[in-house]
Amino acid sequence: MMRALRASGWIVAAVSAMALSISTAWAHPPFCICKMIDATTVRCEGGFADGTGVPGVKLDVIRYDESVVLETKFSADSTVSFKRPEGEFYILFDAGPGQSFDVDYKDIR
Repeated sequence: MMRALRASGWIVAAVSAMALSISTAWAHPPFCICKMIDATTVRCEGGFADGTGVPGVKLDVIRYDESVVLETKFSADSTVSFKRPEGEFYILFDAGPGQSFDVDYKDIR
């Protein structure tokens, strides 16, 4: 009986530690907001929810056929500007494992 209690105590401790590490990893999710600044230019601003910037973080512009239109990185002020490509595309923000997502051209206003 005592062994079962000790084992369950270790399980609770292990699960708690895992939950804490997972919540820490997701505590500051990234964001990327892209807007049209004129008829042909897109500007994206990136960062993390805690206010941290993303200078040097990778940003790619990719067509739906998976051909890469532009490979670039955020500048020192955590922005990227580029000429809007023709047709359908998406923007891939890649800040590392578990920290990447895309912005579809339809969502850029």
